[in-house]
Amino acid sequence: MEPGDRAHAGYRATLEKRPAEVAAMFDRVAGKYDVTNTVLSGGLDAGWRWATRAALGARAGQTVLDVAAGTGVSTVELATGGVRAVACDFSQGMLRAGRHRPVPMVAGDAMALPLADASVDGVVISFGLRNVADTDAALREFSRVTRPGGTLVVCEFSTPTWTPWRTVYLEYLMRALPPIARAVSSNPEAYVYLAESIRAWPAQAPMAAKLQAAGWTDVAWRNLTGGIVALHRGVKPA
Repeated sequence: MEPGDRAHAGYRATLEKRPAEVAAMFDRVAGKYDVTNTVLSGGLDAGWRWATRAALGARAGQTVLDVAAGTGVSTVELATGGVRAVACDFSQGMLRAGRHRPVPMVAGDAMALPLADASVDGVVISFGLRNVADTDAALREFSRVTRPGGTLVVCEFSTPTWTPWRTVYLEYLMRALPPIARAVSSNPEAYVYLAESIRAWPAQAPMAAKLQAAGWTDVAWRNLTGGIVALHRGVKPA
């Protein structure tokens, strides 16, 4: 089955994260993506978006790029207080589902952004870096399009810091999440991939090391919801 055909069937991408397969998977879930995320997160997703905007700290008149923006819900959050936020995603289905939102949208891959060098004041990627085939290449690409002194914020699922809570969380991912997804998602198999990709993702300190290796400075992170989500922040050297 070719990737284009898979977009019309229930299926999940693999942890090899081939871009065409991942994009097709997200095309398939686009229609119910936002409501599914709210249900699966227990409504915490709105707070995570607020915290991401606060970590970025963009000012009026600045331009920021929201990579893997999906339908643009996160971009609308970033576009407050006079900030110009641009949504970028490689899933055409996601961009179509969010076309009613009042933010500019562009199709593009995190590893090859359709922007000029040093053209934005900041980059945000929320729950999307985990789906990129080459994380290190994407982090370097974010640096390329960011102006010196600009900021990167990565909001991503991470490792709960309290061992008992980590055990409960991992049990939820593998046992409770798929049945919930079957009830609310247009492609529940995609959420099996979600659980697998979260379990395979680096913890907070190794993720910070990746940002540093890609050239970002002043790297730090903040845990949200006990470490279920981590906000990593870095600055492009001036």
